[in-house]
Amino acid sequence: MFETLKEILVSKLKVTPDQVTPDATRDDIELDSLSVVELSLILDKECGVRISDDELLDAATVGAMAQLMEERGARA
Repeated sequence: MFETLKEILVSKLKVTPDQVTPDATRDDIELDSLSVVELSLILDKECGVRISDDELLDAATVGAMAQLMEERGARA
């Protein structure tokens, strides 16, 4: 699920691929709150998983976001 999230972050939200690691925080990948809202919408549309922007903001790392996707049964 991490690779799916990384692909979305890189292709849709223009995050530098080298920055996206499981341990990276939102600050590390320069993901502001507006980008998190956009990510929430993309995950719903493309992966069929509903994760609110608040839940994504609460996730400490990219790996934690990927874990949320997995728990919600996202389509990879």
